[in-house]
Amino acid sequence: MSENERAASRTAVLVCQGRAVADGRSAVGRFADPVAVRLLRAEERTRVDEVRAGTPPQGWQARTAYESVRACAEVVGPRTVAIDEALRARPTGQLVILGAGLDTRAWRLPELAGTDVWEVDHPASQRDKRARLGEAEPVAVARSVRFTPVDFAVDDLGAALDAAGHDPAAPTTWLWEGVVPYLTRDQVRATLTDLTARTAPGSTLVVNYQTPSPKATVGRLLARVLGNSATAGEPWLSLWKPEQMAALLTEYGLHITSDDGLLTLARSFGIQVRSRTSLDSGRVAVAERR
Repeated sequence: MSENERAASRTAVLVCQGRAVADGRSAVGRFADPVAVRLLRAEERTRVDEVRAGTPPQGWQARTAYESVRACAEVVGPRTVAIDEALRARPTGQLVILGAGLDTRAWRLPELAGTDVWEVDHPASQRDKRARLGEAEPVAVARSVRFTPVDFAVDDLGAALDAAGHDPAAPTTWLWEGVVPYLTRDQVRATLTDLTARTAPGSTLVVNYQTPSPKATVGRLLARVLGNSATAGEPWLSLWKPEQMAALLTEYGLHITSDDGLLTLARSFGIQVRSRTSLDSGRVAVAERR
């Protein structure tokens, strides 16, 4: 494995596997992601095929990886539906995806046909994604896709978006999915400072975050101890109670219009779940700049 591949996010691959499992099965009629499986390597697709077939592999390491993909599919199903519907309800001409990973919305949501999409992510993760896109060759449905490499530890988000042509005076939809738990509280605040400095009235922030959950924390620790490479080296660094997230966003001039737990969302979408732990702690909030 090359140095770039080692630096690329493995959590992004797990989430992509989860969407590939959920494709056509989770919230049928409201969610489909046929692009996800095309971005996966052959060995990554093997786990997806096993989970979709309900055939767990032999051996504890393989079984741990299988269960991680299965559990991830349960989480990303309702999470993705909620975010997709929030994007459809609040169309703008600019969508900025922070920590884009292997996100596929620019290739699968026809509602983005009139939208310019900026995919912001760590340079190594973005190189990995662009290589996968080059192999899969999906056709983008968004008006444009602008890859914007940013290392949040050292780079200036605003300067990077300026260089990539983002217009801070125009309304923007900001998507912050699957990132907040991996940032410290100071890093979350720093990102919000950069983000809100270029958030015009009429803009929307859709943010996915995790609340404190001893069960979820222990489960992630156990998976890492048992050799789950997808989350090794990518621990959770900040967890937020809903009232803390509301206070934080209000401090930065954003008004929360909804904040729902994934378990509640799953039930409202008619999605059957086996494990409640991750769904209990995950949330999707929508906030607006008025």
